[in-house]
Amino acid sequence: MFQQKIYTRVQKRTVLAASAFSSFITPFMGSSVTVALPTIARDFNANATSAAWTITGFMLGAAMFLIPFGKIADIYGRKRVYVAGCFFSAIFVIACGFAPSLFFLLLFRFLHGVSCACIFSTGGAILASVYPPQERGKAFGINVAFIYLGGSVGPFIGGILTQYLSWRSIFFFAAIMAFSASFMVHKFIKDEWKQGGRLDIKASALCAISLAFSIYGFSFITDKNGIISFVIGLIGLIIFILWQAKTPIPIFPIKLFSKNLTFAMSNLAAFINYCATAAIAFLLAYYLQYIRGLNANISGIILVSQPLVMAFLSPFMGKLSDKVAPRILASWGMFIITIGLGYYSFLSETTPFYLIIITLIFMGLGFALFSSPNTNAVMTSVSQRYFGAANTALSLMRLTGQMLSIAIAQVVFAIIIGHIQITYEVHASLLKSIKYSFASFAVLCAFGIWASLARGKRR
Repeated sequence: MFQQKIYTRVQKRTVLAASAFSSFITPFMGSSVTVALPTIARDFNANATSAAWTITGFMLGAAMFLIPFGKIADIYGRKRVYVAGCFFSAIFVIACGFAPSLFFLLLFRFLHGVSCACIFSTGGAILASVYPPQERGKAFGINVAFIYLGGSVGPFIGGILTQYLSWRSIFFFAAIMAFSASFMVHKFIKDEWKQGGRLDIKASALCAISLAFSIYGFSFITDKNGIISFVIGLIGLIIFILWQAKTPIPIFPIKLFSKNLTFAMSNLAAFINYCATAAIAFLLAYYLQYIRGLNANISGIILVSQPLVMAFLSPFMGKLSDKVAPRILASWGMFIITIGLGYYSFLSETTPFYLIIITLIFMGLGFALFSSPNTNAVMTSVSQRYFGAANTALSLMRLTGQMLSIAIAQVVFAIIIGHIQITYEVHASLLKSIKYSFASFAVLCAFGIWASLARGKRR
């Protein structure tokens, strides 16, 4: 069973430092690559929809294997799985840097996502195992701050590397950090958390394949084959859920959603939040570089404002959520984000840059109000036995939400622009696609306010 013990302040801070550093890397990679997407698309003569799979492919690989790796971590040890994820993440990041074509770049990004599933399924659970309930909000706030810090410096450093070296240098830079994270976690996290058991291979395969079919199908929902793929994936997910609800030894305790209102609605709020917001940087990168003619470096500097605010405020909001009901903080956060998304649906070719930056800063406040308190609500709503499952569920909501966010933007692009390379002739259609995407996300985020408020009065 998992160890039940009280940790010293030094032990807790050491675990938090190692976790925070490794948490920095993935958002750094994601935000760096997002800024470089227009350049990657030009280098490989790819259209916007295909290039977006550089992001979606990574998230798909992570989402497909989150639940299986979460169960494996419970069986063999969370630290062991976490360290392995950091190490193989570095290997596949290097492979991305040497990719000779878009196909191989997407393949290695997918495998990079698979390795990161080890990190996503264990990181939050390790922190929750070390910190007592009254201190978790602060710990998660600091960890989330480093996630946002990675997103903050990513556009800036990624823009500089793309502008003066190459987009490939982003991956080599990230590989150094990933190897360092693997070493830090292995050296400084001494304890192991595991409870034994066995992995249901059939259920794991069904979950992974169904997620792949549904996400891939939704990305191409305008085509007949996309619709068929989405329906097959959806049916597979329904079968998986029914199966896990009845089996005595599930790979994921589905009953947590039906028996724990706070857990269920907090995860739903997280899913909606990421679904409505993950494509912001993707859309603004195309707007700033194609519609407004900025280079990758300047675009990155503008985009850095939002995650920078999030990184600064998240520790304070996390600590505040130990005293104030997370539903109140998170719901205000969703409201602020909805206002920002609504404003971006009115972007034009002459929108002042300072208003774009102010809106990003405003939305950064909203993200800080939502993320740390919502994470605290999820992890505090379950007993230690379910820390791994709760962390896996929250990571799955984040990744599937992020994938659907990019997929929604891809669908809007495909409907309005088609599957063609972005050129000056289609800039009017591109701007229309960006505005329609933001409008859709604003409506979705407004629904998320209800989900956040519905979690129960105490949380």
